[in-house]
Amino acid sequence: MIAFPVGFMFGLVAIPIVLGLSRWFGLYTVVGESQCQVFTLFGKVIGQIEEPGLRFPILEFGVSSLLIPFFGKKYVVSTALKQHYLRGQMVNSEEGTPMGVGIWYEMRVNDPVAYLFVNTNPEGSLQANVASSTISTLSNLEMDMMLENRHSLSRTVRETVSPLSEKWGYKLGSVYIRKVYFTDHQMVMNITEKVVKRLVQVTSAMKQDGENRVGLIRSETANRVSQKMAEANSTRPRVVGHALNEIAKQDKEILNTVIEVMEAEKLIASGAALEIIPKEASMLLT
Repeated sequence: MIAFPVGFMFGLVAIPIVLGLSRWFGLYTVVGESQCQVFTLFGKVIGQIEEPGLRFPILEFGVSSLLIPFFGKKYVVSTALKQHYLRGQMVNSEEGTPMGVGIWYEMRVNDPVAYLFVNTNPEGSLQANVASSTISTLSNLEMDMMLENRHSLSRTVRETVSPLSEKWGYKLGSVYIRKVYFTDHQMVMNITEKVVKRLVQVTSAMKQDGENRVGLIRSETANRVSQKMAEANSTRPRVVGHALNEIAKQDKEILNTVIEVMEAEKLIASGAALEIIPKEASMLLT
């Protein structure tokens, strides 16, 4: 009953210690994802392990790997894809306008040995190289080209930086000029004011053009309506005359009655004053 708990507690303490000593003496190592381990002995690189998982250096490099903890060193290098954004790189356009440039690029270590021993600060050197290449590529270009041709300029920067970055163990991925902007606040205000004025002019011109078009449509419509009304007015007497002729052929008494009614309507519509005298009245008319 006592031996089991004692053995269990001993195992909890002893196993981590044994594993830690085994790792320190280089009997095994654990390589993570997107990771590379470089081993040196007596100041020389004897090899590297890139496959992730549990690895045994003695199987990779032989018995000499047992001397690494005493006379060598193990370097752990991340090979994961990294991204970096450089802000506010100053360039001058052909017109002499100061411009700010933001450039984004991605990179990963493809040669861990060169990354460790060729350059003492490869990441900083790559950053400085990208910045200087961007400035040299964009300087003294026309402002329109800076603003519109960012894709081709980005490819130019990448082609310039890639050969040197590979010497430092880096592989340069995508490079993209994401932002080109004015750095002079007063210039920005002046450009904004000009754009606003231009927008007001364009808006006024569009409004005036619309009003002119509406006026033209209205005048054309009124002209067509007046033409149709004139045609209708000119057609009415002909239609009425034809109807009266048809009535006259059938019964002249009806025709006379219709004419009297039409005369009465005309008199009523004219608003003239009428005095009606009975037929039997004995009056002298003057």
